[in-house]
Amino acid sequence: MIKFLPLFLMAFSFSSIASSSRIKDLVTVKGVRENPLVGYGLVIGLNGTGDGGGEITNTSLKKMFQTLGLNPQKEVSSKNVAAVIVTASLPPFGRLGQKMDVTVSSIGDASSLAGGTLLVTPLKGGDGQIYAVANGSLSIGGLEKGKKFATTARIPNGSIIERELDLAFNEKKSVRLALNNPDFTTSARIERTLNQELGGKYATASDSATIDVIIPSYYERKVVELIANIENFKVISDVAAKIVINERTGTLVAGGDIVLKKSAISHRDMVLEVKGGEEGSGKKIIQMVEQTTTINDLVKALNALGTAPEDLISIFQALKQNGALVAEIELI
Repeated sequence: MIKFLPLFLMAFSFSSIASSSRIKDLVTVKGVRENPLVGYGLVIGLNGTGDGGGEITNTSLKKMFQTLGLNPQKEVSSKNVAAVIVTASLPPFGRLGQKMDVTVSSIGDASSLAGGTLLVTPLKGGDGQIYAVANGSLSIGGLEKGKKFATTARIPNGSIIERELDLAFNEKKSVRLALNNPDFTTSARIERTLNQELGGKYATASDSATIDVIIPSYYERKVVELIANIENFKVISDVAAKIVINERTGTLVAGGDIVLKKSAISHRDMVLEVKGGEEGSGKKIIQMVEQTTTINDLVKALNALGTAPEDLISIFQALKQNGALVAEIELI
């Protein structure tokens, strides 16, 4: 049997001694997020690598000329033009005149956007309002090494914000914190920490993912300062016992307080017995697996026998089914 390198089969077993994390790394503040913007535009100046026609491109060209005061009687067709979708992310506190990067992607049969220039393109939010305007010269990195990606480009600082989101953040009377990884224990710990640090009943954990915080009177109109302080409070976050298995690559990652109870395992030409090692039945026997054995110990023992990835995956699933492995198993 082939022995696999330890790096190929990975398992991490965490001790019960947990380290604290900043609340900043555990939660996000409701309303403080990016907002996607999208628009439709035209890229010109291509060296014969554009769409070369098509209803959308030709109609757009005709409308563009009409906007410029020209009135072509026929649809204009050119392989130097490409129809594109332009996307960007509006920062949570983006201000008028602030610039953003944009991504430009071909939607026609253009073979390359290299050397092109994006015409002025309005970018809209989910509410249909225009929040930014994009234009400029396209940049395609690594063109020689990745020609198959030449239909997507970026324009650094290629858009200007024209409309702001009215958050009035500093006037808020309360804020809502959302856990990045919902967990009742962590949510309760954050509530307790906030109330201790703020000196009163200001935080309430509504569920495993939500903590509502009332702005204390001494922080009125100083919400930014309050959030800055909250972000740096430390909490010991709880991690669910879980083993994530990628069967395609043979990778296992284990985390949390995983419990491995006393168990006996027989799989193919090997046996893991509850009672110590005797040779028998032509099978490889290793010592009993105690309840204190970690997942890492088990993986090392199985790797020492040259266990294949699919065997290790089957063993973990069987242990879970038997109840000897107290952890959630997730296949990806």
